[in-house]
Amino acid sequence: MSLLKDIQELVKQDLISDNQAEDIRTYYQKKNSQSGNCLFTIFGVLGAILVGLGIILIVAHNWDELSRLTKTIFAFIPLITGQVLCGFALIKKRENQTWKEGSSAFLFFAVGASISLVSQIYHIQGELSSFLFTWILLCLPLIYVMKSSINSLFCIIGITTYACELAYWNHPESSAYLYWLLILAILPHYYHLYKNRPESNFMVFHNWLLALSMVICLGTLSDKHGEFMFIAYFSLFACLYLLGNVRFFSQQKLLNNAYKFLGTLGTIILLLVLSFDWFWEDLRNKPYLFKEIIVSPEFMASTILTVLAVVILLLQQKNKKLLSVKPISLIFILFIYAFLTGLSSSISVLLINLYVFVIGILTIREGARKDHLGILNFGLLIITALVTCRFFDENLSFVIRGILFVSVGVGFFVTNFVMLKKRKNG
Repeated sequence: MSLLKDIQELVKQDLISDNQAEDIRTYYQKKNSQSGNCLFTIFGVLGAILVGLGIILIVAHNWDELSRLTKTIFAFIPLITGQVLCGFALIKKRENQTWKEGSSAFLFFAVGASISLVSQIYHIQGELSSFLFTWILLCLPLIYVMKSSINSLFCIIGITTYACELAYWNHPESSAYLYWLLILAILPHYYHLYKNRPESNFMVFHNWLLALSMVICLGTLSDKHGEFMFIAYFSLFACLYLLGNVRFFSQQKLLNNAYKFLGTLGTIILLLVLSFDWFWEDLRNKPYLFKEIIVSPEFMASTILTVLAVVILLLQQKNKKLLSVKPISLIFILFIYAFLTGLSSSISVLLINLYVFVIGILTIREGARKDHLGILNFGLLIITALVTCRFFDENLSFVIRGILFVSVGVGFFVTNFVMLKKRKNG
């Protein structure tokens, strides 16, 4: 870096002391070392995966010509090789994260390859979900034995695929309740990352994959009362948003703050979807038996997530002013009121539209107050999305739709112009 070259000059000019110069050198050397280690880890993992896939392809080319015994030997070679590499990494390269991540990544795919090859050789029938479950269960210990973050990420992807295979693609014959236990098994390693490597790329990837996995798989709990899952999803997005406002996450870039990003985006998208009357009309026309509802998985999920969101909200707002509450963090409570009202009244659709409009206006206000064009334009985008939804509303005339679009367009221009002019004059 150019700064390192200029350090000696800064010392000669008495701008910094010798001790300060040494501290600066140490800091940048450590920073460059961490960056280099990260690249070595990435290339090590990619290399291990490519080597493993290459071996499988080479063997597969002549697979049909091999005897059953030879096939069985080849099926276990990747597994044994992966175990040897992991053992070598643990004994000889204990402090080398690249070796540990690369060898555990190789072994992860070797386990899957060995299971599938043995099943093919001996014609063992089974479902994809069973294969994924066995694969994940065998590889979960690797996360803690090897302290492997890449293995943890692979397991999250596998667990999510397993839940989708069971509860979405084979619905209603099967359920995926084991998903939640499998995800819990990942959390100790996630906490370890948070305590020891909070600024690493692996921490960011875990934030995104865990949040996305929960968003995708919460719907696996839906059964006969799927409409109640909207309450569960609003509460889940509230939990994510509130978690994203914790100091550790709020100090990061928005793209690194998966919880706040998904919590905000998910809440807005759900509100826009429910701003149409189709959902509320079906809700009013559907009969409900209280005894069935309170024992349904949808109701239980909604209750647990709502209570959790309330607890997090109260903890965050402790010793804070009521006006400091962000509007998006309260939507899950307001939606419950709209949902209960919607069981017997059509006013709920108006409430949802009002929620979106108020969020947009308050976001624009916050952007103007903080002199932040990104926040301001996000608020304008929320209003634009609401107006776009109303464009497809058959109850509004084309003239009213046109006026709404023109108004939003003028709003975009005026607010950005005023903000930029204010910055220029300031």
